[in-house]
Amino acid sequence: MFKAAITRPWICSRCIRRQTLVRWRHTAQALSSAPRELDFGGPLTAGGDAPGAIHDDKTLRKIFDSAKFWKEFSQSSQTGRDGGNVGLFQNRYLTNPQGFMQFANASLEKAKRLVDKVLHASSAAEYHEIVRNLDRLSDLLCRVIDLSDFVRATHPDRAMQVAATNAYSMMFEYMNVLNTTTGLAKQLEIAMSDGNTKWSEQEQMVAEILRNDFAKSASDLPREQRERFVSLSQEISEVGTKFVDSMAPSKQYTTFRSSQLKGMDPMLVKQFTQWGQVKLPTVGEAATMALRSVQDSDVRKEIFMASRTSSQGTVMRLQVLLKKRAELAKLSGYKSYAEMTLQDKMAGGPDMTRTFLEGLNGQNAQDLESQLELLKQEKRRANFLPNDIAELAPWDKEFYMAKAFARSRSNQRNPDFLAAYFSLGTVMQGLSRLFSSLYGVRFVPHETQAGETWNSDVRRLDVVSDTDGHVAVLYCDLFSRPGKSPNPAHFTLRCSRLISGEEVQEAHANQNPLFSSPEEAANDGMAISKTMPNGGVMQLPTIALICDFRTPSDLHRPSLLSFSEVSTLFHEMGHAIHSILGRTDFQNVSGTRCATDLAELPSILMEHFASDPSVLSLFARHYETDEPLPYEMVAEQLAMDKKFNAIDIDNQIILSLLDQECHSAAALDPSFNTTQLYHNLQTKYSKQPTDPPGTSWQGFFGHLFGYGGTYYSYLFDRVLARRVWQMVFMSGREAGSVSRSRGERLKENLLKWGGARDPWRCLSTLLEDERLLKDSNGSANGMKLVGQWGIEGGEAVGHKMSRATDTSRKPISASL
Repeated sequence: MFKAAITRPWICSRCIRRQTLVRWRHTAQALSSAPRELDFGGPLTAGGDAPGAIHDDKTLRKIFDSAKFWKEFSQSSQTGRDGGNVGLFQNRYLTNPQGFMQFANASLEKAKRLVDKVLHASSAAEYHEIVRNLDRLSDLLCRVIDLSDFVRATHPDRAMQVAATNAYSMMFEYMNVLNTTTGLAKQLEIAMSDGNTKWSEQEQMVAEILRNDFAKSASDLPREQRERFVSLSQEISEVGTKFVDSMAPSKQYTTFRSSQLKGMDPMLVKQFTQWGQVKLPTVGEAATMALRSVQDSDVRKEIFMASRTSSQGTVMRLQVLLKKRAELAKLSGYKSYAEMTLQDKMAGGPDMTRTFLEGLNGQNAQDLESQLELLKQEKRRANFLPNDIAELAPWDKEFYMAKAFARSRSNQRNPDFLAAYFSLGTVMQGLSRLFSSLYGVRFVPHETQAGETWNSDVRRLDVVSDTDGHVAVLYCDLFSRPGKSPNPAHFTLRCSRLISGEEVQEAHANQNPLFSSPEEAANDGMAISKTMPNGGVMQLPTIALICDFRTPSDLHRPSLLSFSEVSTLFHEMGHAIHSILGRTDFQNVSGTRCATDLAELPSILMEHFASDPSVLSLFARHYETDEPLPYEMVAEQLAMDKKFNAIDIDNQIILSLLDQECHSAAALDPSFNTTQLYHNLQTKYSKQPTDPPGTSWQGFFGHLFGYGGTYYSYLFDRVLARRVWQMVFMSGREAGSVSRSRGERLKENLLKWGGARDPWRCLSTLLEDERLLKDSNGSANGMKLVGQWGIEGGEAVGHKMSRATDTSRKPISASL
C-alpha cells in the first residue's frame, strides 16, 4: 500500500534517450524570419505585471548566465540562520550526517503513533479520518525515503551518502512491514463500507488507491504466505538491481586491423589501436560510430552481433527476475505480474495494452515502410560491394541512416550556430514567461542559506502564483561536474499535502528546539504556505531538477544549449509543472503521483511548446547580438529529426510488447525463453530486419526491471500529448492558440488533479471527447481509440524524439 514517490520512473525513457543521442545532424541554415508574438490578450512583457516581476525575470537570466553575478548573489549561502547550518532543503535535521538518523527516528515515532491510531479507530469520526491518517502515514515514509534516496545518489559527501542510505533502509524496511499489516487494510475496508461516511472526491480516490495497494501487498493472505510475499519482494529487488547493475555483453571487445575500419574517423580509431591492432569495445560510442561509418559490411556485422549479445549471466538473472515476479503475482491472486501492475493504470490490464500497441503498430506501418525504403535506396546508391546490394541487413540501418542525414545537410551551418540563441539563462527565462502566460506562475530566484544545497552550483527558485503566492520550491542542479550522473531527471523530494491544524498542535506540544514555530516543525523546516482557514498549512512541493549541461570554460560566456538540450529542459520542466500545479490535499495523489501511463503526458507536451515559433519568440535571442532566432533553423532540424521517426516508434512498440510478454503468466513455464520471445516479436510485428540467431539483446533492456509491465507508457503519452497539442493548443498554428485561457483549460481539467481524479475522465473533459469514457456496458474503449490516433501527423508539429531506443544501456542504444 505504501510506496515512495521516488520509485516512479522520473529518470524516464525520454530523459535517458536524450543523453544517448549522438548528434550527427547539423543545424539548418538561418533564413530571415520575424517570429510571431503570442496572443495573451495583450502584449507580453518580459516578466509579467506582478510587483517585482520584471526584476525577477532579469535576475533569473543572470544567475544562470553570469558566473560573476551568481557568485555575488549566492554569498548569503555562506552563512545561515543565526550564522548556522539550516540543513539540506532547510530540513532542520539534516545539518550533518547524524541528522539523517534523527530525521528517520522522529518520522518513525510519528508513524507508529498513526498506525496505533488507525488500528484502534472505532467511532464514526475516527473512521472518517482513516484516509487522511493513512495518507499522512504514507507521507511520513516518503519524507525519509524519497529525500534519502536522492541524497545517497547525488550528494558529493560520502558520509552524507552513507547516512542517507541507512535512513532509507530503516524506513523502507518499516514500509514493507506496514504493507503486510492486515489490520490497516481491514480498518480501511470498514471505513469504505460505511455508507454514512462522506468523503471528498480526493479522499475517495485516495481510499481506492490505498485499497488497491493493499491488495497488491497480499495483506489478506495467511501469515505464511504474507511472509513469502515479503521475502519474494526482497528477492525481486535484489536480483533486479543486480540485473541492471551487472548487464554485460558476452564479448567485451572486437579486434580488427585498422584497414578494416575504413570510413571511421582515423583519430577515433587511433585511440583504440595498439601494436597495429584495433581493439574496439563492444559497447560505447566507438562501437556506435563504427556502425555508422565503417564501409565493410562484414565488419559492421561483427560489431553489431557483439553489441547485441548479452552475457549468459545477464540473461539468467533476467529469467530469474521474471519468474519471481510471476510467482509474486500468482501469490497475490493475479494471473500475471502485468495484470497485477496494470489493474489500476489507465490501460486497465494487459489485453487493452496490447490492443493499444497493435493499433499503433498498424498506424505506423506505412511510414515505416517508406522510411525503410529510403534506407534501401541509400544502400543501392552506395553499392560498395557487388554482393552488398540486396535486402537491408540489421547492421545496415545505422550506416545508411548516417548517409541519408549527410545527404540532407549540405547547406547547413555548424552545430554551434543554433546554440548561440539558447543560453541557459534565456531558456529559464522563457520557461518562466511561458508558465506565467499559461498558468499564472513564475520563477523567482531565492538566495540559499548555509547547508541548504548539496553543491554551490545549485540554484533555488521559488515558484510564485499570481493568486496563491508561494506554491513550490525548485532546486536546479543543471551544470555538469565530475562524478555527477549525466542523466537528466526530476525528483519530487516532498509532495503537496494539507498539514492539518491538529498536526500543528501536535508539533506545538512536542516543542522541538530545532524549530522556530509549530508550523515549521510540522514540515521539518521545509517550505510551507500561508496559514489555512482551519489553522493548518500547505506542505509545498519541493522539487530537484538535474541536468548535465556544459559549464562554460569562458567565465564571460554563458552556457549555450543545443536544441536537443532545450527540449530536454522543457521536458523535465513538464514533470516539474505537474508537481507544482497538482497541489492536492493528499500526497498520495499529488502532482506526478498519478497513473504511470499518464505521468509523461505533461513533459512530452512541453516538447511541443519547445519547438513552437511563438513560444521560442519569448526568449530565443543571440547571446551576443540579441537578434531573435530565425525559426527556419529550428524547422529544418525538426524535419531532419522526423526523417526516421517511424523506425524509432517501431522499435519502441517491440520493446513495449516484449515488456508485456515478459510479465505474462508464461514466465512461470519452465520452457520460457526471453531470447526466443524477443526474436519472435520482431518477426511477428516488425518489418525491419530482425536480430540474427545467437544475439540476445533483451539482456540489455534494463527497463524490464524499472518499468515492469508499464514500458508502453511513454508511447501512450506521446500519442496523448500530440492529441492535446492538436485539440487544445491547435498545434500552435492559430493566433491565441498558446494562451492563458487554453493553459487554464489544461490546468483545470488535468494538471491540478494530479492523481486525484480518474485520468480518463480528465482527458475526456480536456479533449471534449466522450469516447474516452467507459460505455454503458462498462467497457473501456479508450486504449483502442488512442492507438488509432497515432504519434505523428501531417502537420509540422515540433515534436522531437531521438532515434536511440535502448533506454537503459546508453552506449549501444542508437544501434537498436
